[in-house]
Amino acid sequence: MAAPSSSQPARRPDDLTMEVVDLIGAVVARYHEEFEEAAAGHALTGAQAKLLTLLSLGPLPMRKLARKLRCEPSNVTGIVDRLESRGLVERRPDPADRRVKVAAATDEGRRVARGLRDSLHFAREPLAALSAEERLALRDLLRRMVGPEPESGPA
Repeated sequence: MAAPSSSQPARRPDDLTMEVVDLIGAVVARYHEEFEEAAAGHALTGAQAKLLTLLSLGPLPMRKLARKLRCEPSNVTGIVDRLESRGLVERRPDPADRRVKVAAATDEGRRVARGLRDSLHFAREPLAALSAEERLALRDLLRRMVGPEPESGPA
């Protein structure tokens, strides 16, 4: 069977697929809206809150932060500068390569990041209404949709 030529119109996704896409979009929009509100509640921009949340999981080199945030390293430097001036982040030498600097959340930064996570309520009640098996199935389906995180080169 021949592959469809580029001159043929693309097949329209079925109604169920479109409904799922719309629902995922609605969840993402609500998450971003609530995340921005939570960030503002801590006098942070959305980008600052995202960076702080990442660093609350552990120190990261600046280049890796830029890749995870999908922005230029110079932008990350400015965000880290602002968070550092508030005592939420610090720079330190990378134990694996002292020529490289990593950014790390301070105790206060981890406290603020925890507060950010705690203030994201929109999914808690709907998820709590699902059984443990349903939550596991949802998690597994989402992991399958997202796929593996791409391997990154040196930081």
